Order: sequence, then C-alpha cells, then structure tokens
Amino acid sequence: MAINSDVMDDLPLMELQQSAPGSLWMRPVEVVAAALLTFIIGILLVGVTARYVFSSPIIWGDETASLAFLWLAMLGAAIAIDRHEHLRLTVFLHLLSEPKQKFVTTVGLLLTAVFLGSLLYPAIDYAIEESYVTSASLLIPMSWRASALPVGLGLMLAIVILHGVRIGNIRMLLGAAVLVGAVGGALFALEPALAALGNWNIVVFLVFGVGILLAMGVPIAFCFGLGALSFLTFTSSVPIFVIVGRMDEGMSSIILLSVPIFVLLGCILDATGMGKAIVEVLASMLGHVKAGMSYVLLGSMFLVSGISGSKVSDMATVAPALFPEMKRRGHKPPEMIALLATGAAMAETVPPSIVLIVLGSTAGVSIAGLFTSGFAIAMVLLLVLAVLARWKSRRESMAGVKRASLKNIWKAIVVAAPALLLPFLIRSAVGGGVATATEVSTIAVLYALIIGATLYGGISLKKLYGMLVETAALSGAILIILGCASAMAWALTQTGFAFKLAQAVTDLPGGWLTFMGVTVLIFMVLGCVLEGLPAIVLMAPIMFPIAKTLGINDVHYSMVVVTAMNVGLIAPPIGIGFYIACKIGGVPPDDAMKAIWPYIGALLIGLFLIAVFPIFSTALL
Repeated sequence: MAINSDVMDDLPLMELQQSAPGSLWMRPVEVVAAALLTFIIGILLVGVTARYVFSSPIIWGDETASLAFLWLAMLGAAIAIDRHEHLRLTVFLHLLSEPKQKFVTTVGLLLTAVFLGSLLYPAIDYAIEESYVTSASLLIPMSWRASALPVGLGLMLAIVILHGVRIGNIRMLLGAAVLVGAVGGALFALEPALAALGNWNIVVFLVFGVGILLAMGVPIAFCFGLGALSFLTFTSSVPIFVIVGRMDEGMSSIILLSVPIFVLLGCILDATGMGKAIVEVLASMLGHVKAGMSYVLLGSMFLVSGISGSKVSDMATVAPALFPEMKRRGHKPPEMIALLATGAAMAETVPPSIVLIVLGSTAGVSIAGLFTSGFAIAMVLLLVLAVLARWKSRRESMAGVKRASLKNIWKAIVVAAPALLLPFLIRSAVGGGVATATEVSTIAVLYALIIGATLYGGISLKKLYGMLVETAALSGAILIILGCASAMAWALTQTGFAFKLAQAVTDLPGGWLTFMGVTVLIFMVLGCVLEGLPAIVLMAPIMFPIAKTLGINDVHYSMVVVTAMNVGLIAPPIGIGFYIACKIGGVPPDDAMKAIWPYIGALLIGLFLIAVFPIFSTALL
C-alpha cells in the first residue's frame, strides 16, 4: 500500500490506493532499483554478521551501502513520479471545475520540469567536482556516488515531460508556458524591489509562494525545491549549485538507510499475515469484555507499529480484521474510523517509527533515546484513547459474545508468537544500544522473511519483486522530500530568520511552557498541511536549538513535536491520516468528520500531559 497523489473523485486530498504499474520503458529502472535495495540489505547483513559474530567489522560496508543508497533514492523518486506516488495536496484542486483542474495540473507539471531542468546542469557540475574527492574506504572517486543526482534528475525530467505530452492539449500547454514565463519574467524585472524587501522575501517565496504551489497540487518535494530555487535566484547571488549539495546532504545520512528497509518490513508484514496473527491473539484475549474490540484495535495498532514503522501499513492490516465484528456489536462506522485514525496517530511513536528515525537524523537526537521514550509516550496516548473508547462503548451490544476458551487463546498465542516477538526484539535491540536502527532493520527483514516463509505461507518471488519496487518508489518519494526540504531549510537559516525567531520566542512571557504551546500550534498546522516528514526536516533545525537554549530535554521536545504533528495529521478537513483511514474503512469523510473530534480531544489531553510533564518522556531513559 502507498500514499498516492493522483486527483480522484472520491478523495479530496492525498489518498491511499494500490500502486499502479509503471510505464514499460521504466521497467529496467525498476529492476535496478529492486537490485539496489536487495544489495543494500545484503551488505548490511554481512556487516552485522562480521561485527557481532566474527568481531571483525567490514570498514567499507557503510560506505558501499551509502553509495548504493543515493542511487536507490534518486531512481526510486523517478519511479514514484512515473507511478504518480509523490505526496501532494489536492483538496483545493477539487474546488475547481474539471477544465481548470487540468490547466492548473499542467502548470504544476511545467513548474516541476523547470525545477528539474534548472538543477540538471548544476548536478552534473556537482558530480564532476566530486570526482576530485576519493572515498575513504573504497578509494574510488566520489563521483560514482554523486552521479546518481544528475541521472535521477534527468530521469524525472524526462518522465514529467512525457506526462505533459500525454495531456495532448497543445493550447493548454502553450497557455501554461505563457503563464509560467510571464511570472518568471515579472520576478526578474522586480529583482531590485525584492532585494529591498530583506527578510520579507521569506514570506513572499517560502511561505506565500510555497503555499500557492501546495494549493496547485504540485508534489510537496518540488514545492520545497521550487521555493528554495526561486528564493535564491531572485533575492541572492548564491549559485543554484548549493541546492544540489543541500539535497545530497539531506538524503545521505547513514541513519536514513533504515527507512527503505522498514518500509519493506511493513510490506512483508502485510503479505505474510503476521499482523493479522497479532490481531487475532488480542481478540481472543480481550474480545469478550465491554469495549473489548476497541481495546483490540488500539492494542493491535500499538503492536503492529512495532514491526512496520508505517501508519498506512498498520491501518491496512488492522481494519479489515476487526471492522466486521465491531459492526456486528453495534459500533458505528464513523466511530470506528475515528478510533482507527487516532490509533494510528498514537502508534506513530512506537518503535521502529520512520518519523522518529528521520527526526533523530535531522535534529541530532539519539535514536535509542527516541525509541525508548516513544514507547512510553505511546502508552500514555493509548491510555487516554482507551478511557474514551470505554465510555463510548457503554451501550455496546454484547449479545452472543462468548469468552474464548483457554485452548483457543493458547492456540492463537502459539501462532502469533514469532510475530509478537519481532517488535520487542526491535525495541530492545535499539533501545538497549545493542545495535543501530539500520542494523536491526536488516535483521528484522531477514527474520520476517524466514518466519513468513516457514510459518505464514511465504511470499512468491514475483510478489517479493513487486514489494521491492514499491519500497523503492515510496522510499524515493520520502527521501526526495527530505532533500528538497533540507535545501529550503538551509535557505531559511541563511537569512538569519532562525536567530530572530529564537530571540522572539525566548523573549515571550512564560518561559519554556509558552514555547511548548507555540511548538504545538506550529507542528499541528504543519502536520495538517505538509504531512510529517517534510514538516520535521523544515522546522527541526530551527526549533531544536531554541528548545535547547530554554533547557528543554531534546527527547522530551521530540515527543511533543511528533505527537503534535500527528494530531494535525489526522485533523479534518486537511489531515491526510483522516482520509487514509476513511479510504481503508470505506466510510465517506463527511460522515466520519463529526465522530473524530472527541478522539482528537483525547489526544490533545495526552499531548498536554506529555508537554507539561517531562517525566513521561524521560522516565525510561
């Protein structure tokens, strides 16, 4: 399953659907991407074995994996464009008539092509510059790695041009070109006036400009990229070459290697039925009590998140297994959707959360500390949601509900035991400092493949290949967002905006509590509009240093940031998590919108407790 960005009649925002097959001419690229992902996992497994079994670490392992990783990211981003899997906001497009939607989409395609075309030559130049640098372990020119940038950008440009040609409306294409050219010409003419605006250019380009691009349905990654490109082009003398370097840096952290591997782990979880086994064991133990199925849903989201690291995978695994029985007991579909969406928000801090991995990489916070604290924070949110679910289920029909026999419970536990063991292995290994998140992710994939093949029916080679390609596409879509957001964040910091913001916030009355309130508002809004990862990459370099100057523990602050962002993520009318839950549960968003607010209120109570009392975040550290 993947978050898909196409404009659809039944969803007013970024939505979830099965991935469409890519173009025939992209098949060789898909094969290479699948091979790269397999190679990365293999290299990491060899490195883990050499380090922990033979006590002889392979010094070139991380460097080799990093080289392949950038190629995977760029090729995956190209596959995501071909399959229309890049995240974008479409709620405002649906307010337009169909001809206007097509025209705005065409303008967005043209702007994306402008961005990719503008970076292509600087990326080639960047790769040439890197040829003069020799890698530390492999002793090869770094251009072998950096060449992924121009190749990926060139592929993406070719695909975008092909999509534009497929529109087939020459008049519309010419109209879009005239509009883009007119806006570009006007900005060039206004350069002297823009230079006089100073930091107000941040509002013009990085707030207002990026906001317009988001409303137009331009993929989020390219909204950030276009914002940074236009800001530097029209208000400074900084060369575009810098954007390529920032993108490379944003996508190249060794910690991010675990992102595609945990995405693949989520696919394996779905394909083998390991998640369903976890749901069934909880249902056998709690299904007979009042609000039991609500507890099972929340507990399943908690445990399944400990394997997949992806809320999309979690919801797709849990909902089909529980919703029929919940309906039979009198649960209304809108209430079920509300519980599913807020349960996914609650479980986002459960290790191995991809959001926590990206946050640790971006803000320089210990991944082990985040994983340990995330478990405790999820327990707090689980408790407040369970209390509300119990109150909501006070009139639940228990007619015909029987307690499962000890024999059936034991049978379910035996079947689910290998799957139940996995989240605790991941959490204890990373939290205890035994292994890094990247090392644990590779071990978890191997474990899941072996257990899935021997106990849960296995996965065919054809299906496994499809999962590898889908993982490459989704990972590429995530990583290109991180790269472009890093470029935009760098542009922000170069203006001195971060320093001025820090000064303004530290001067507010109320000290760190006021800053926490500001943080909650900022990340709830950004969670609604931008989705989680880009919001973190954009704001973490600005907000975390301020938190540190106020004496706020970085792990505590991380938990507040992620929780606030997740509340925004499921808050209608924009939050993507809400629409994903509606799509999976087959409930119209209009019906579920009223039901979700009490659950959001419960999460806000939990967020208040987490923000005001650091002990919840730091007790287990």
